[in-house]
Amino acid sequence: MSSRPVAEAVASLMPRAKEELTELVAFRSVADFDQFPRSESEGAAGWVADALRAEGFQDVALLDTPDGTQSVYGFLPGPEGAKTVLLYAHYDVQPPLDEAGWSTPPFELTERDGRWYGRGSADCKGGIIMHLLALRALKADGGVPVHIKVIAEGSEEQGTGGLERYAEEHPDLLEADTIVIGDAGNFRAGLPTVTATLRGMTLVRVQVDTLEGNLHSGQFGGAAPDALAALVRVLDSLRAEDGSTSVDGLDSEARWEGVEYAEEQFRKDAKVLDGVELIGSGSVADRIWARPAVTVLGIDCPPVVGATPSVQSSARALVSLRVPPGTDAVEATKLLRAHLEARTPWGAQVLTEQLGQGQAFRADTTSPAYAAMAEAMAVAYPGQEMQYAGQGGSIPLCNTLAALYPQAEVLLIGLSEPEAQIHAVNESVSPEELERLSVTEALFLRNYAAS
Repeated sequence: MSSRPVAEAVASLMPRAKEELTELVAFRSVADFDQFPRSESEGAAGWVADALRAEGFQDVALLDTPDGTQSVYGFLPGPEGAKTVLLYAHYDVQPPLDEAGWSTPPFELTERDGRWYGRGSADCKGGIIMHLLALRALKADGGVPVHIKVIAEGSEEQGTGGLERYAEEHPDLLEADTIVIGDAGNFRAGLPTVTATLRGMTLVRVQVDTLEGNLHSGQFGGAAPDALAALVRVLDSLRAEDGSTSVDGLDSEARWEGVEYAEEQFRKDAKVLDGVELIGSGSVADRIWARPAVTVLGIDCPPVVGATPSVQSSARALVSLRVPPGTDAVEATKLLRAHLEARTPWGAQVLTEQLGQGQAFRADTTSPAYAAMAEAMAVAYPGQEMQYAGQGGSIPLCNTLAALYPQAEVLLIGLSEPEAQIHAVNESVSPEELERLSVTEALFLRNYAAS
């Protein structure tokens, strides 16, 4: 069959895709119910379930996962004897951060300069739309040639592991010959890429206590141990002088083998200010794909506005550690907690607590599904060849699925190219990437069925 009808079908569906993404982005589906209403996440889950039913999916269900969120499942039967492909995305999103920092409201999909802006537009509500577009295009040109399972997660961004535990408790549910994770992205817009590795992650909260209560900084400062100062010192110990992550006992010297990331391109993608140096050593690819990276996500302490002249009795922080392939996340968590506890100065009381954890992932790029994907990408992106890249982010479900279904081939594609600015203000998706990757996925499913 020609690929042209598929491409034409996807192109004709793009106005509908924009309308649907607008509806889906409007849900403030942050799976932190202390900040955002549970009803927003439930509304997004219901939207996905309704979309699957409208496409003829069977057994559509809202799965109540152990972390208190919902994942959406559906099954679309293909021809008898066909292979089964699991398509993954997530409908939960990161908080919008400073809503005033957005050029347009974060939960209103807005077109500007050829891109569609909104929280979740690329990560990963756009991935749900990508799956729908691919399936609709195939249905318009002879039908879907494989059995399709779709799973849309409701708490991926929180790292709380609800879907992983649910899958482990129901191992038959997501079983498939091949799994397409629609939560990665091209190395840059227009360059078709599969993600071969993911860093794992761990979240640790650290609290430092030094006094029974705050004290006047004039009367007691200089001798009274300041909990905030102690916390700042221990957090600073997590980095070497050049900014490299330095957790006691944790290897931070691995090298990346694959596509390289030019420093100037990285500076542009990361929007590094003029004169500000990059941190760490080795190549950029080494630093973001092959080595651990620590980030202080937040600190609980008095804000500048309204601060009083006080020595702080208590302070706490949330620390993220990205864990590269080849490093066990459980061991990395132990090392991080031990480091924080050992490096806290002045005999201050310190308490560490693990909040989330996920293992790193490495795909088998020699599997037949990768040949089918390479062929599809070469057609959807004329003149380009499929590239292999890493991703510094984490998708904990990948390792769970790889362990549950060791025979399954796992591919990672998606819409989160650098210009998308996922997790930041002004997140956006390129409609051209959405269109081309939807064509890619449709052609991949056809190629894979014939392989």
